[in-house]
Amino acid sequence: MKIKWVGGALALSFTALTALGAGPVAAQEDLAIMSFGGAYQQAWRKGVFEPYTAETGIKVVEQEYGGEIAKIKAMIESGNVTLNAVDVDAPTLLQGCDEGIFEKINWDEIGPQDDWIEGTTSKCGVGTIVYATILAYDGAALKDGPQTIQDLFDIQKFPGKRGLWKNPATNLEFALMADGVAPDQVYNVLGTPAGVDRAFAKLDTIKPHIVWWEAGAQAPQLLASGEVAMTTAWNGRIDNANKEGKDFRIVWDSEILDSNFWVIPKGAKNQAGALRFIQYAIEPQNLARVTEYIPYGPVRKSAARFVQRDVAPRLPTNPRNMTGALTLDNGFWADHGDEIRRRFTTWIAQ
Repeated sequence: MKIKWVGGALALSFTALTALGAGPVAAQEDLAIMSFGGAYQQAWRKGVFEPYTAETGIKVVEQEYGGEIAKIKAMIESGNVTLNAVDVDAPTLLQGCDEGIFEKINWDEIGPQDDWIEGTTSKCGVGTIVYATILAYDGAALKDGPQTIQDLFDIQKFPGKRGLWKNPATNLEFALMADGVAPDQVYNVLGTPAGVDRAFAKLDTIKPHIVWWEAGAQAPQLLASGEVAMTTAWNGRIDNANKEGKDFRIVWDSEILDSNFWVIPKGAKNQAGALRFIQYAIEPQNLARVTEYIPYGPVRKSAARFVQRDVAPRLPTNPRNMTGALTLDNGFWADHGDEIRRRFTTWIAQ
């Protein structure tokens, strides 16, 4: 067994994982994984799936989906669970955990939870990546661009349209932070009728200037076309546009963090193999390797030392980018989302 200290935390190499109680590796047994496809899944393929196969001889059989929990539930209800591990977003994790369709995670076999960034651990899931909803603008069109979330709401200083995600989540949080609410108080305020009123009142100040986007690819398209002066966006989309030659700039101030999770579907075959895969996937070095292919932050603090120097500034988890950061409270939206979404839909239509 190889044991080493990483960032102050005890880390076990993959050769030691059978000692954690996951049991012996089934010889050459395939592992069925489902994730979100595209550049995101490609990053995991290069950073984790292929190295895992090279190291263990176990083939990773990939599937793709759009995040539909119904697809996972249908498989479980049929009694034929063909997947070993699934990459899910936070709302799916919460719903699936509440409904009992994901296996419980024994964190004694994963690692110390205090090594994980806030919001990336769960009794039913293990964090995969941290991404951010941020403010972005085109540096080629706007030389002295916005620097804070307050600038999103300053039409006089920065004339032009604003791109916003057509969803109350993140918009109401941005509105309150721009109105002076500290990140650690946002959900206390938003949990009151007066706080919801305050957030909508702030959005009212830019309502005539809003251009709504619904799919992640639309946000950089709005910037590229010049239809908006700035837009909220997912940081990976902006980074990808820059790889294609754009000069889009990210305003990290008041970024809103969210994460995905590895889960094991209830009744999955070879759960020991699924656990070993997850253990491998979240080793600090492997999490850092994924960042080389897509700019999403590693969920473990101890992975930071392994991130390449030229990659680190582009990650939402870089300490310099986390000033004023807020972690999206998916539990809040699970409890209050239906009511607020009805108001949001009515507000847009007015």
